[in-house]
Amino acid sequence: MKKTVLVTGATAGFGKAIAIKFASEGNRVIITGRRNERLNELVEEIQNKYEVEALGLCFDVRSEDQVISAIESIPENWKNIDILVNNAGLASGLDPIQTGSTEDWDKMIDTNVKGLLYVSSAIIPLLMAQKKGHIINIGSTAGKEVYPSGNVYCASKHAVDAITKGMRIDLLQHGIKVTQIAPGAAETEFSIVRFHGDEQRAKDAYNGYQPMTAEDIAELVYYSTTLPTHLCINDLVVTSLAQANSYLIHRT
Repeated sequence: MKKTVLVTGATAGFGKAIAIKFASEGNRVIITGRRNERLNELVEEIQNKYEVEALGLCFDVRSEDQVISAIESIPENWKNIDILVNNAGLASGLDPIQTGSTEDWDKMIDTNVKGLLYVSSAIIPLLMAQKKGHIINIGSTAGKEVYPSGNVYCASKHAVDAITKGMRIDLLQHGIKVTQIAPGAAETEFSIVRFHGDEQRAKDAYNGYQPMTAEDIAELVYYSTTLPTHLCINDLVVTSLAQANSYLIHRT
C-alpha cells in the first residue's frame, strides 16, 4: 500500500535523497524547505521521473508561525500523512565553546531542536487521528557522544536523541512508531554549511576515507518503514567502515 510521506529539509542532502527514495517506490511525497526554487525543481523532477504526486511547502522550520501556516495549508486529501521524516538540521561553525558564535548556536538550536518540535507538534495530531503513523527523526552520532569543538551541535543532537525517546513513550498508546536514524559522517552539503561556505575546508573533511552518502541514509530510512506493523526500529546508529565513533576516523 502506497503512503504519504512528509520530509523536512528536502532541498538537498539527506532530505532530497529520502524524498526521491520514497517517490521511486511509488509513494507520494510532501517536501519542505527554505529554498523555493530548489523545492519546485524537486517537485517537478519527482512528478516527471517517478510519476507520483509531489507537494512542495516552502517555509523555515525555525519559525513556528511559518510551520503552522504551512501545515494548515496542506489540502485535505494530503493530510492522511503516514510518515514524517524530521530531517531539517544543520551544523554551523566548529569552534571551541570559549570562541563560539552565539549566532551559530541559535541557528543550530532553533533548527535542530525547536524546528523538529514545531513540525512534530503540527503533524502528530494528524497521526493520532488515524491511530497510526511513523515519525523518523534524523539524529547523529554527535547525539551519542561529544567531540572537540562540537559542543552546541552535539548538544542539539543529544536533544534529538532524548526527544525521540520521549516521543516513543508518549505516543506508544496511539500506535505511532518513532525511530531515530543517527548517521556518522556523510558527504553532503553539511560541511559546506558548517564551514560557512568554505568548500575547500568542507572537502578536506572527507579526505582519506570513504564517507557515507545521502543515498545510503535514504535506504535506511526507507527500510525502517517497511517492517511488519508490530516491529519498530527505535534507534539505528550507522557510520562508514572507516569511522568508529563521532571523532575517530581512519584516514589513509
